[in-house]
Amino acid sequence: MLSLSFPDAMAIGELAAVGITLASAVTDWRRGEIPNWLTFPPLVIGPLFWLLVGGFNGTGLELLLRSVLGIAICSIVPYLLWRRNALGGGDVKIVAALGGLVHGYYGLEMILAGLIASSIYALLRLAWEGKLLRTLANSFYLALNPILPKAWRREIVRENMATVRMGGGFFVGALVVALSHHPELWS
Repeated sequence: MLSLSFPDAMAIGELAAVGITLASAVTDWRRGEIPNWLTFPPLVIGPLFWLLVGGFNGTGLELLLRSVLGIAICSIVPYLLWRRNALGGGDVKIVAALGGLVHGYYGLEMILAGLIASSIYALLRLAWEGKLLRTLANSFYLALNPILPKAWRREIVRENMATVRMGGGFFVGALVVALSHHPELWS
């Protein structure tokens, strides 16, 4: 059993999350992928770390369960998006790793902040390239075509679709959330 308080253990989990998302941002930027060697170890180490923090008793098992539930909670929606080819497999694994390292609540907080950062980046990039309005119109019809009458539907133009590598956004999200939980680091 590790003799750490819960806040100290959570700070270690947050630090690990920031480090892993930084590495994933670099590999995503360079190669367009987030490799398994980066995402699978935290999926195992996270729950084991929390078991060691709580000890091999009720507390440790509760923390282990929170970590495993964090993996499930943080990865279910990204998994469904991956199934629809709307998100990469590495993105699903990195958000699952966040859930295992910092549990569900903080993991979701990091993911949401990462999605916001990625969205801002995408909007700025599209505006810079002069494609923002066409892409937004395309997205509008992509969402509404299934419920519109056939006469009102518009063909989806693949050239007006954009992809965004999410690794950098998840790093920004993890960093912002970790810093917001520890203002003593930057004040």
